Amino acid sequence: MDMMNTAPEDEVMCQCSGTRKSNIQALFEQGMDIDAISRWTGALSGCGGCEWDIAEFLNALGEQKKNSL
Repeated sequence: MDMMNTAPEDEVMCQCSGTRKSNIQALFEQGMDIDAISRWTGALSGCGGCEWDIAEFLNALGEQKKNSL
């Protein structure tokens, strides 16, 4: 896949499950935490290489949500 033509929201965050950033964000916005997102998508259940990136992304989303209240 040509990564230069991939929109940031379409970035695959978990290579094992193919879970995209936009999917993680949508599930977070529905109220799911990291464990629920993992169970729903299969992310974080393979090699573990995405663990820090997804946790960091969810922390950033949580900060954005907190700052918008």
